Amino acid sequence: MFRFLISTALAASLSIPAIADGVPSEEAAEGTFAESPFSPYANRNFPERPLWGDSHLHTGLSLDAGAFGNTLLPDEAWRFAKGEQVISSTGQPVRLARPLDWMVLTDHTDLMGFAPDLQAGKPGVLSDPKGLEWYEGYSAGGEEAGKAAFDIITNFSQMTLPEILLESYSPGADAFAFTWEHIVMAAERHNDPGNFTAFIGFEWTSVPKGFNLHRNVMLRDGPVRALQMVPPVTQPPYGDTDPKALYAWLEEYQGKTGGRAVAFAHNGNLSNGWMFPTEDTYHEGKVDEEYVNKRAKWEPHYEVTQIKGDGEAHPFLSPEDEFADYENWDVGNLDITELKSDDMLTGEYAREALKQGLMLEEKFGVNPYKFGMGGATDSHTSLATAEEDNFFGKSVSVEPSATRIQHPFIANELGEIPGDLLVASGYTAVWASENTRSAIFDAFKRRETYATTGPRIGLRFFGGWGFSEGDLRTRSIAEAGYTRGVPMGSDMRPRETETAPSFLIAALRDPIGANLDRVQVIKGWMDGGGTLHEKVYDVAWSGDREPNDEGKLPEVGNTVDLETASWSNTIGTSELVSVWSDPDFDPAERAFYYVRVLEIPTPRWIVYDKVRFGIDLPPDARLIHQERAYSSPIWYTPTD
Repeated sequence: MFRFLISTALAASLSIPAIADGVPSEEAAEGTFAESPFSPYANRNFPERPLWGDSHLHTGLSLDAGAFGNTLLPDEAWRFAKGEQVISSTGQPVRLARPLDWMVLTDHTDLMGFAPDLQAGKPGVLSDPKGLEWYEGYSAGGEEAGKAAFDIITNFSQMTLPEILLESYSPGADAFAFTWEHIVMAAERHNDPGNFTAFIGFEWTSVPKGFNLHRNVMLRDGPVRALQMVPPVTQPPYGDTDPKALYAWLEEYQGKTGGRAVAFAHNGNLSNGWMFPTEDTYHEGKVDEEYVNKRAKWEPHYEVTQIKGDGEAHPFLSPEDEFADYENWDVGNLDITELKSDDMLTGEYAREALKQGLMLEEKFGVNPYKFGMGGATDSHTSLATAEEDNFFGKSVSVEPSATRIQHPFIANELGEIPGDLLVASGYTAVWASENTRSAIFDAFKRRETYATTGPRIGLRFFGGWGFSEGDLRTRSIAEAGYTRGVPMGSDMRPRETETAPSFLIAALRDPIGANLDRVQVIKGWMDGGGTLHEKVYDVAWSGDREPNDEGKLPEVGNTVDLETASWSNTIGTSELVSVWSDPDFDPAERAFYYVRVLEIPTPRWIVYDKVRFGIDLPPDARLIHQERAYSSPIWYTPTD
């Protein structure tokens, strides 16, 4: 009692509210400390660590995943993402090296409920000749199962699915409604605010004539709102492949339920130029004021890297960028029913879309391609694996085995995408203040996200008008970044001085990954004549390298041992920090800036297969790569 009385008296002398049970309340603490308390970590309200997740994953409920033999359903997918060991559809034990913090489960909406019934040989499936044919192929397994699955996908993309099956597994049918309820309630069971966030979502699978126009949708809400509507489909007469139909559904969802949703596209590299239109849309529409406003409203994010190729840049579009040739898929559209031509590439890659967005903003006053960056697996195994040494493939047919690289992703008389080109990518890091649906969703909306090809690289990127080298002499550059600048995904604050913008950048290697090679800033801008430009700047790098006469930085080196599928962190560095100011800044020109972080060379997943299974690899296969991270951009707009 004596001790408590003394404490109370001391508190009174310092104008501290009384303490109950020896523990000050949060209100008491806020009223006690000066504006800048002694502890630099007190009273912080900005995100302090990235939250890692996968925004695109399929279970056996998806049409194609189930047809390929995936028998794992949402519960197994959620348990795996949270760090539990599960048994894959091919009977292999599998576990992540580190749990994820969040995930969006995005099963396809078209023919929702069909895949489990196909696997079970339900009478409604077998009564149709095509359904019977597919079931027999699935039951035979192996190559026959693969042929049946690809035939389903081809009929889907060419819109030639049997009418009776379409009717039985579309909105209005019991199987469709009950499958959606299964998806929603599984997410709710596994959602654990503060520890793990399970988002309700789906994939709207628009692929007219094989042109990939897919969008994933993420809901901020729980089952009370999500179950008031069923998701939209693309197959007529029950749905439409035009993105405007998806925007209409999103508008109705928010109006009817009071909930919130966002959409984001992926794999523009398989759209044959239709993902980022600038004049005409695939559906014979125009890129007009209505189009740019709706796309800007509903699509604040883009999935820039994943299992079907990396979509940041292409060497044809960026010939001066020696790192643009990374995991490019440029054979044709999704089912290779039309080959690719160079003129299509402008409408397919993220960097080019960001540039075209500047032009459209000048024309309409709105930038439809002002998106944040993210990565995802798009795995159809229910397993969100994005590490090279733990890669379980796109589908069950290419889960780890001695023969999986022999299976092409797709092949026909027009062309082929070999199996060794599959990419063990990627994840999205979110700067959110807490691990909840609301906080992570809001970070997506404000574009405070970044993509990696799999490694958990730490990345901070801020833009302002007065950062200096002194801001780097701290272990919390975010304090200066948020206080005197804006984070990735933002618009620069109004220009207050005659200086060029400065950028505060910090990159930290994955604690169990490879060292870093360099940090680059990619700038895109539109000059006074309306011409679009881009430039890549090396702003921080490891070692004592110096740029050559052409301004190019020498390679970092290579420590990869192909015989053991290993590398050494004897080159590179664990962290890179920089304050960089644009030396070519023109205040009259619209511009964007984003960061690309490169690791030192490491083995691709096929090298691990070579060592583990003792197999020979194709002579032209790419064995080594430099994994990377892409920040969301920061935009500058002239004030006048």
